[in-house]
Amino acid sequence: MRDQDEARGYENFRGIVDEVASNSTPWYPARVRAPEGSPNVVVVLIDDLGFSDLGPFGSEIPTPHIDGVARRGLTFTNYHTAPVCSPARAALMTGLNPHRAGFGTVAHVDPGYPGFSCELPATAATLAESLRAGGYATLMVGKWHLTGESQMHDAGDRSSWPIQRGFDRYYGCMDGFTSMHHPHRLVRDNSVVERDEFEPDYYLTDDLTREAVAMIDELRANDTAKPFFLYFAHAAVHGPLQAKAADIAAHRGRYEAGWDAIRRERFARQQDLGIVPGSTVLSGGDLPGDADIPSWEELSPEDRELCARHMEVYAATVTAVDESVGTLVARLRELGELENTIIVIASDNGGTAEGGPNGTRSYFSQFVAGLPLPEDWVRDVPRELELIGGPRVHSHYPSGWARASNTPFRSFKGSLYEGGVHAPLIVSWPGRADQNGETGVRSQRVFVSDLTPTILELTGVPPLQTRHGHPALSFDGSSFAAALDDPAAPGRALQYFECFGSRSLVSQGMKAIAPAPPAATEGAAGGTWELYDLDGDAGETRDLAEEQPELVQELAETWRREAWRNTVFPLNDDGSLFATRPETELALSEPVVVPPFRPPLERFRASRLTVLRSFEIQISVDTRTDTAGVIVAHGDQGGGYLVAVEMGRLSLTYNAYGEMHRAHSGVLEPGSHQIVVEFTELPELRWRVRLRVLGGGTAEIPAVPMLLGMAPFTGISVGYDYGGPVDWELYERHGSFRFEGGTLHRVRYVPGERSRYDHTVIRRIDQAVLAIAD
Repeated sequence: MRDQDEARGYENFRGIVDEVASNSTPWYPARVRAPEGSPNVVVVLIDDLGFSDLGPFGSEIPTPHIDGVARRGLTFTNYHTAPVCSPARAALMTGLNPHRAGFGTVAHVDPGYPGFSCELPATAATLAESLRAGGYATLMVGKWHLTGESQMHDAGDRSSWPIQRGFDRYYGCMDGFTSMHHPHRLVRDNSVVERDEFEPDYYLTDDLTREAVAMIDELRANDTAKPFFLYFAHAAVHGPLQAKAADIAAHRGRYEAGWDAIRRERFARQQDLGIVPGSTVLSGGDLPGDADIPSWEELSPEDRELCARHMEVYAATVTAVDESVGTLVARLRELGELENTIIVIASDNGGTAEGGPNGTRSYFSQFVAGLPLPEDWVRDVPRELELIGGPRVHSHYPSGWARASNTPFRSFKGSLYEGGVHAPLIVSWPGRADQNGETGVRSQRVFVSDLTPTILELTGVPPLQTRHGHPALSFDGSSFAAALDDPAAPGRALQYFECFGSRSLVSQGMKAIAPAPPAATEGAAGGTWELYDLDGDAGETRDLAEEQPELVQELAETWRREAWRNTVFPLNDDGSLFATRPETELALSEPVVVPPFRPPLERFRASRLTVLRSFEIQISVDTRTDTAGVIVAHGDQGGGYLVAVEMGRLSLTYNAYGEMHRAHSGVLEPGSHQIVVEFTELPELRWRVRLRVLGGGTAEIPAVPMLLGMAPFTGISVGYDYGGPVDWELYERHGSFRFEGGTLHRVRYVPGERSRYDHTVIRRIDQAVLAIAD
């Protein structure tokens, strides 16, 4: 029998060999190696960085390492991007316009339309996928933000995670932002990183930099020639703004003159550097939106001190990014690879005004748009000045500093005015510059979707023609590689923009913009449009719409055609794109038992159990006389709640965006206990929180602001308080305070009825499909 099996196996093998020989097709998979001398590629993307926040663009913030990259390369002064982060990242990764890449907005919606799917199309090949197919190692650290939030939990569909989108290795935060001192969730490759707490001097930018260098070193230990693509997507300088104490101290006193003076000084440097046209006028604070920003002289001495501290922290986050770039450049130089490395440094959108006119020390209390907040809602819980920037405060700078960040442009992130979409871009390839002698400034118009075609042309790697057996989508962007050698090379002639229903089109330097969505009866090209000549008025200070109504109409109609081609519709003119969710998310709001001592339940997954609803936590626990530790924690210093046993007492802590509330139920005697924590909705977006030990004591916090929007930000941890602590005083005594001396049998969340303020509309996918079929 054995001889017969071997004979059949031999014949089968001979058959395969004969077939391969006749077809000249290898039976083994092809392993492509990039041509010898192929350049490395490093893309550094900085989050929410304003146009003027780096030295080459007029900043007073010292950025010597980024300045050095610019000196060895080119500073692009007319780079445009999407007005918010996910669309910019999708366009960068795919070479597609944001809506065609599935990201008409940030990855926190899922209304069921192609342009707002918040998932890269299956037929969109990423830059990483093309480069990997061309023989590159593909590495990523930092913020991803290209996975719909309902798929970021541990049972989610990982098809849109970084590893499945072309990266060999990944380390970072999948979400839109995180705490820099206590990241709410870190992922390595496809799995959440398990750790209870962070070192006292932990800082995310430094951690990401170490990981990036380690990835390069580990590659070189195994292959000294393989080129690599490193995508370093910083979480900085997105809020909450947090920095290292030494970096903050280095900027002490730098901003006492205020945002008006800093803005004027930056503008003067920009003129000297030649990065803004000579015709540019700095607005005098009389544009729409400027009225909300007080002049520095109007502020009290105390408010000036507070606002200056906010900017010192912002500048310190930029310092850490610059040091990170310096570390990478130094390692590349040590490896002898700096000359043959393309380095791209850019921001994903303009500086943001989400801190409000006065700034905030309660960042998550700002994520409450569209809700009827009570008059006493606190957007800035006071904290000591020296705590701002540290791990105890989740803060953001005032809009006056955001306007300075965006010098000389108007408005901010989320807007289609230049302040929202005109960002810094630096491209450096020292070896090529040495050969061609080309460094300096470039003024060609470039859009974020042009980056992938440019990088592929420079590396000589063709874009993938198919993905998963289907033809790949063709680029919307086009290469600007010619501009690296030729200052007169043409730039982008036409680009549409859309965000939150506002619309804009730039054509040959003329910009039409409709800041508000059209009325239902006006049509897609209707509404009120403004017109600006960007070549002569980069600050958008002179509206030419009344002088050139025919051009306005022509550009508005061009926008409409471009919008149809790019799957922009439907416009978010009534907020429904943010309110509509698929029925598949309903399962996330079912009762769930959270296992003890495991990584926290992911942020969005946890929020489906608690946000805008009443709910209760059912706890089953055995205690002894020496029992101590956290039973359940949800949140961090930005807002959250916690139940713990300390010195025999059962305690309840509620952190209302930085304002602390505590209650105790008395001594918890040894034995088996059933505990219920009830969060009951009250009028005006409040909860009553009541802890009951069945057959025992109670503790109650009568009325506290609901945790809404992105809070609690850190997910649910059972048996310890993960990462950023809910209760800082408890953390100082015990750290993560792991539960010991007893047995945690069960912690079960039972969601109650949704709040009447929850305007979510659940879309039945099966019914929608049937309706289309009919």
